[in-house]
Amino acid sequence: MADRDIFAEASYHFSAPAQASSPVNTFSDRSLWKLLRAIVHKPAGAIGVLFVLFHAIVVLTGPWIIPHDPLAQDPRTILAAPSWAHPFGTDLLGRDVLSRTIVGGRIAIAITAIGALLAVVGGAVAGITAAMRGGLLDAIMMRLVEAIGALPYLLFLLLLANFFTGGAYALIPALGIFYGTAVVRVSRAAALSVASSDFVAAARVRGERSSTILFREILPNVLGVIVVDGAIRWAGMLLGFSSLSFLGFGVAPPTPDWGLMISDARNVMAIAPWATLWPCAALASLILGVIFLADGAGKALGR
Repeated sequence: MADRDIFAEASYHFSAPAQASSPVNTFSDRSLWKLLRAIVHKPAGAIGVLFVLFHAIVVLTGPWIIPHDPLAQDPRTILAAPSWAHPFGTDLLGRDVLSRTIVGGRIAIAITAIGALLAVVGGAVAGITAAMRGGLLDAIMMRLVEAIGALPYLLFLLLLANFFTGGAYALIPALGIFYGTAVVRVSRAAALSVASSDFVAAARVRGERSSTILFREILPNVLGVIVVDGAIRWAGMLLGFSSLSFLGFGVAPPTPDWGLMISDARNVMAIAPWATLWPCAALASLILGVIFLADGAGKALGR
């Protein structure tokens, strides 16, 4: 389940904005509605919006639309094939796969969404600060980011998962720290490009404070890059969290979770492929939806 190369390549296209000579904030100049319309008009963006919206509706309405209790076991229907009573079949304990697939994304989406927000906010602040301050702070921070990036991602997540004990929600800081390092690199590169612009130099000549330059001159011009990259990180985080659950370090049984469902059913794939197919399809469709949405947003923002 390695995701470093996939998501690193995807985020390459959003690494830094073009050199600007005047403060042009493409992201904030558009209303949210206009931006959404621009995203939908891109084929990739339309697919991404459709997938993400579908999963959002399922997550919000899941408890009311599931046909069976996702925790209820029935020894009489162990590994039952798809039928009218169980459209997605049942698993090793006779639990309804459809109900567990619907509910299984709730924890993963909640944890990774919070983790992605933490990674984007923390990584953006650190990256922009390093770009503005430069010198020793920039050198130390980037060497630390490079050291973390050189580690095998799954091994590093496992180490952090053991450090942050307390259940699945304790993985939020672990995910935020690891994926935040990539945001640091992207936001720093974007901020360096904007910091050398004429309007930033003019702000310094006027004697404006560093915080004012950061929030009024630099941040608005790199916000689009950071948001798009943050979506890419969220997709990677979904795969990373599911990998941890697959290995037994995420959600604890019998709580429904896509990664845990795949792990439980992997030994019976030959005789009951439906128990693995549907959670895999749900996870893959959400990850692809987020990636397509990020791609559409990047094109709509002109990145």
